[in-house]
Amino acid sequence: MRKLWDAITEMDEHNHPIHTYQVCNVMEPNQNNWLRTNWISRDAAQKIYVEMKFTLRDCNSIPWVVGTCKETFNLYYMESDESHGLKFKPNQYTKIDTIAADESFTQMDLGDRILKLNTEVREVGPINKKGFYLAFQDIGACIALVSVRVYYKKCPFTVRNLAMFPDTIPRVDSSSLVEVRGSCVKSAEERDTPKLYCGADGDWLVPLGRCICSVGYEELDGSCHGISLNDLDNSE
Repeated sequence: MRKLWDAITEMDEHNHPIHTYQVCNVMEPNQNNWLRTNWISRDAAQKIYVEMKFTLRDCNSIPWVVGTCKETFNLYYMESDESHGLKFKPNQYTKIDTIAADESFTQMDLGDRILKLNTEVREVGPINKKGFYLAFQDIGACIALVSVRVYYKKCPFTVRNLAMFPDTIPRVDSSSLVEVRGSCVKSAEERDTPKLYCGADGDWLVPLGRCICSVGYEELDGSCHGISLNDLDNSE
């Protein structure tokens, strides 16, 4: 196992600095170069999403390369309840996917500082332990990893039909919804049991039921406000 990814800062076509991890050992066969993240806490997530932005060199644009150049890299992960520090054993990692580029760059693009940035997203789950590592395996490509964003989705706190619904994490199974019962806002009471369903993409779906303002209160901007004597006088 070799760890030959280099931390390099370059300038894009707009003269903005780009901080990357790069590897480009395309002349030698049997490459096995790894880059691993720090330990990442999963928080409340059951499923995580990994967004990678990267550039990849077109093998046909590199002279004198015969069969050793690749145009993909591999993404792995490992769950863990705690940080393992600098210890790294690739055989403990599970492969998520082979990542390929939609666009690769050539020597001409390099000279013009044209950044052909690819974006790929992969999902992983269920995650059961307290955290995880991600690892990137190069097997002989010319890659610059520009950014990695790790996130999870949730249905955010919301108020619908005078009922409050808390932050809710979707199920790992994207085909099933999480039923959430709402609680009435202050000075409101249930007319029909308020419910929403949390979808896999973090969207609230299928609103059912509602709350209504209690006697002596009226609805205004999603909450119940007391009716004053002046309001009653003006309505007569």
